[in-house]
Amino acid sequence: MNRKTAIVTGSSSGFGLLCVIELALKGFTVIATMRDTNKAKTLLELAKEKQLDKYIHITSLDVTSGDSIRDLKRYLESFSQIDVLVNNAGFAVGGFSEELSLDDYRRQFETNFFGVIAVTNTVLPIMRVRKQGRIINMSSISGRFGFPGLSAYTASKHALEGYSESLRLELRPFGIDVSLIEPGSFQTNIWTSVDQLENKPDSPYTPYIESLLKEMNKGKADYGDPIDVAKLAAEIASLPSTPDLRYPIGKGVKTNLFFKKTLPWKVIEKMVLKRLKP
Repeated sequence: MNRKTAIVTGSSSGFGLLCVIELALKGFTVIATMRDTNKAKTLLELAKEKQLDKYIHITSLDVTSGDSIRDLKRYLESFSQIDVLVNNAGFAVGGFSEELSLDDYRRQFETNFFGVIAVTNTVLPIMRVRKQGRIINMSSISGRFGFPGLSAYTASKHALEGYSESLRLELRPFGIDVSLIEPGSFQTNIWTSVDQLENKPDSPYTPYIESLLKEMNKGKADYGDPIDVAKLAAEIASLPSTPDLRYPIGKGVKTNLFFKKTLPWKVIEKMVLKRLKP
């Protein structure tokens, strides 16, 4: 069987790891990239368990490093085609804007936004020559809806959404599709930095932070299973027809988007602030 080729960034854990497995199950040869290939053990064990290890290639990639991106470009020369790119690498900086530094914001954007552009621009020439390809960008409900304590993450995902809209319009004439997956809260380690919000005794935001953490902890039991997001990514990658631009997924996501679309912002902020009232 002539297997298509997919590349997934941030494959050592969470959505990325599961996307690699689901794409392999769908018949893809998968290039699984991660900053530290020493963290590939879990992925490789799962792949072997499912008898997929011969279809998965592990390679190092730091999406924020120019040298690493150039290494990726050379590595991809050994592949005759790249059919799907899943831009999954990302993390979340937690904190209130006034108490975050500009470097915090830059660090957030380097991975979640500029890293996506760097990898995409590396893969695009390969797709464009063949006049076919599919790019799936892992966004978030935070790319459509702002939440307190997540301004850096939210801003990076809003930027990703705008970039993806423009990119889709630019690439459709070349037979390349661009889609966004917009998960809500799932059981992945991306929220580690948010869980560790520093609660400084002298911070004016202390009562707010306490309420935010309490609300987050209360909702953890309802976090979704990340396998659902991975299956969605594999489904989009395998669609015979043009995929949609946006795929929201997760408990409450479509409801929140409906509220934002139909309710005045003053009503929405009143609802949010009421839930987080100290």
